[in-house]
Amino acid sequence: MLHWDDLRLFLAVARAGRLTSAGQALGVNHTTVARRLTALEEALGARLFDRTSRGVAMTAAGALLLDHAERAEREFEAAAAALSGRAEAIAGEVRLATPEAFGTYIVAPNIADFHARYPDLLLELMPESRAVSLANREADIAITVDRPPRGKLVVRKLCDYQLGLYASADYLARHPPIRSAQDVAAQPFVAYIDQMIDMRGLRYLSEVAGEARPVFRSSSIVAQQKAVASGVGLGLLHRFSADSEPGLVRILPNEVEITRSYWLVLRPEHQKSPRTRAVIAFIDDLLARYRALL
Repeated sequence: MLHWDDLRLFLAVARAGRLTSAGQALGVNHTTVARRLTALEEALGARLFDRTSRGVAMTAAGALLLDHAERAEREFEAAAAALSGRAEAIAGEVRLATPEAFGTYIVAPNIADFHARYPDLLLELMPESRAVSLANREADIAITVDRPPRGKLVVRKLCDYQLGLYASADYLARHPPIRSAQDVAAQPFVAYIDQMIDMRGLRYLSEVAGEARPVFRSSSIVAQQKAVASGVGLGLLHRFSADSEPGLVRILPNEVEITRSYWLVLRPEHQKSPRTRAVIAFIDDLLARYRALL
């Protein structure tokens, strides 16, 4: 039988990615976390995490439990607030800064669900390819592709995501077959404007084609995806958006794949704000829903 303390420990490990960091969050040492996690896995009859030298990696069973555990966490907090007389309507404004693809393809299409859940809470979305300054109050919450350096910020890894190599079906019909990574460098590419990349995590073209010949550059990943779909050349695109774009075809899926991470960042004083917590709960729900597409 699952207990809340078991789910709390599981959530801490899932969010921290390391037993040591999870132990720090829970106020126990990492050996206690490891022992309790093993006991939980034995009770469930399923491995929730694979242990690696760099931390832990969630298994399919762990991903399944995560959705239920986060839902239970929110229900528990809501019940505690109601019973203590602290329940109140969540209202006001929250500004969320995200990488463009995350905001455009994950947050914005689901904003009606957010409004139905929190009708008095206004979400302001900033989907951009530049880094924002929380210290300068440009946003209340930021999702970034670069883990912030150590400092006075609350940081949590949200998830990994993948980019693949894509071209339009029309482009592929007009050009010789691309059978290996060696064939990629000679192709025309759609890419970012180098001088306008603010986030290190967006510099990935050189990982695939160091001598790539750009035929179109844009500071917008949405514009890049539309340009690739037009047939002008190849592009490195987010799987969660490109896989559903009509006419786009993924190339060399077993050879070309880039993994990046999304990080949740906020100032410590916002951590307990009901408005902030509501937006974070919404983001966690979205990622649980989109996990298989990332």
